[in-house]
Amino acid sequence: MVVAIIVLIALLVLFGGGGFAMNILWWILIAAIVLWLIGFFVRAGEGRRWYYW
Repeated sequence: MVVAIIVLIALLVLFGGGGFAMNILWWILIAAIVLWLIGFFVRAGEGRRWYYW
């Protein structure tokens, strides 16, 4: 019963009150992916890795 209540509260925050924060996080994710792709293609053209891990 307690697990069901926790899941319900998490869903309400995710789809209700957390809507604006989730929207901001999506835009940050999209910007990070675009920067990653730009770096990937720029450095791949030079024949080197652009990351250090």
